[in-house]
Amino acid sequence: MSTSVLYDAPGPRTRRLERIASISVAIVALGALVWLATKMAADGLFDDRWLVFVDPPKGQTASDVWTSLFKALGKTMSAAAVAAPLALVLALTLAGLRTARTRWISGPATAVIEFLRGMPVLLMMFFGLLAFGLSAYWAVVFGLALYNAAIVAEILRAGQAALPRGQVEAGTAIGLTRGQTLRLIQLPQVVRLMLPSLISQFVVLLKDTSLGFIVGYRELLRTMQLNYSFFGDEYRLPLFVAVLAIYLTVNITLSRTAVVVERRLGAGGKTKKKARNTPSGGGSPTPASKQPGVMLDE
Repeated sequence: MSTSVLYDAPGPRTRRLERIASISVAIVALGALVWLATKMAADGLFDDRWLVFVDPPKGQTASDVWTSLFKALGKTMSAAAVAAPLALVLALTLAGLRTARTRWISGPATAVIEFLRGMPVLLMMFFGLLAFGLSAYWAVVFGLALYNAAIVAEILRAGQAALPRGQVEAGTAIGLTRGQTLRLIQLPQVVRLMLPSLISQFVVLLKDTSLGFIVGYRELLRTMQLNYSFFGDEYRLPLFVAVLAIYLTVNITLSRTAVVVERRLGAGGKTKKKARNTPSGGGSPTPASKQPGVMLDE
């Protein structure tokens, strides 16, 4: 019997077709990679330019190249590490105001969220740089924090809407105010429920730091540009591949973290539910007919 709600479990024929399709796609992808590598070799793209990482020209050392890249990675991570908590704090504030019962509070909060969601991140960075005279670093943080605050606020609001409505009434029944109910009962559940989505959004935030090179911030892309400008255009491809590998490593690590957190939270919830359903001592529940002091209707 199928446990899926949306569709039945595939049968033997469907599984065989899926296996054949997966193998066919893998073969096509492998062939495309072989063709690409062959074409690159024919165009001379596997020549001495790749030695820039072990024996760079113009009196530089391999340590100089890698140090510049990892310093740029540190600046990228620094901007993301500052923008993420700022965005989260602002998102919590906006989400709380958006869900307020008073129209004159929820209305302006909704307008602010929609305005920030509709603004390009780069435009916000330029606004911080030109209007407020911020440095390149703080302009990047400013743009990332504002834009992602609006997105995270909507994620939190969606999580709150997914909770059972009876929890607000339960909080009111035990004497909690609406703010206390939101802070003590709903918010911990919302964060736990939406944590994978929040981590995924912070991955997007990290990738958006690459826009900082346009406003003069020396993150990874800007450092790559400065390096190939110094060594020569023929070193553009190797440096691009190195930066691409760094970005993929960091982002895939964060994405896998989201998956692991989601699985552990799910496993923790199942364990707690099982523990609640299991009587103390580990035995099976005692039937009502065998419990002392319990009388059954004749």
